[in-house]
Amino acid sequence: MGAKLGITRTDYTSAELRALSAKCGDGAEVRRMLALALVLDGRPRGEAAALNGMDRQTLCDWVHRYNSSGLEGLKTRKSPGKAPRLTEAQKAELRAFVIEGPDPAINKVVRWRCVDVRAEVARRWSVQVHESTIGKWLCDLGLTRLQPRPVHPKKVPEAEATFKKTSPAWSARRSRALTQADR
Repeated sequence: MGAKLGITRTDYTSAELRALSAKCGDGAEVRRMLALALVLDGRPRGEAAALNGMDRQTLCDWVHRYNSSGLEGLKTRKSPGKAPRLTEAQKAELRAFVIEGPDPAINKVVRWRCVDVRAEVARRWSVQVHESTIGKWLCDLGLTRLQPRPVHPKKVPEAEATFKKTSPAWSARRSRALTQADR
């Protein structure tokens, strides 16, 4: 049998640990506190671990964390996860160039689609991601995947107005709308 498991920290008694566990919302943290309370009561570590659904070595690890950090050592830690693909500065630049829109001469498109933004991200920062990731990034940046109807860069508004005035199809639709409004 191994050496006796000792809790060197005397901040809380077993009754106080049980009371704190009743107020805690994290189930894993509650189990750890209750296991420590059993150890403080003098129960063998194998029994204390089994009663709280953990291995004897796991309980030993939690005792060491409690001895070094107190109750903070018993809290569930969130894994840091994967490092982000783009830095904050790159995300700000991404937002700026999406809002600015594409240059038809350079980008060969008149509006951004996720696939186009994906190609631009790969070109600028050598980051290869899926189109759906681009959509998530746009959402995180407060942008939407919906795109406005593109406007042709060589559009002449005066010519459009003249066409509307002289077009027979447009004139017929307009006269129908006026006669229905009179009814």
